[in-house]
Amino acid sequence: MGYENPLLKLPAGQALRRLPKADRARIEAVMRELRDQANTEAENAWRRRKGPMAAYWRAVATYARHLAHALSKEIPQ
Repeated sequence: MGYENPLLKLPAGQALRRLPKADRARIEAVMRELRDQANTEAENAWRRRKGPMAAYWRAVATYARHLAHALSKEIPQ
């Protein structure tokens, strides 16, 4: 991603990046799976004309992606 991840400005986001690499990798994998599942739910809701739920699931997918991306990066020293 070519932007500064806004989640990393939060203390909790910074704490996630300080976790051991193995822990970050496990959480990253779960976040990527969550993203895929949330995108599927968003598409299903959209097809059923449930706009608010589609927007909710798309937001879940977006934040899951932001978290996964943040966890995949090494901590700058």
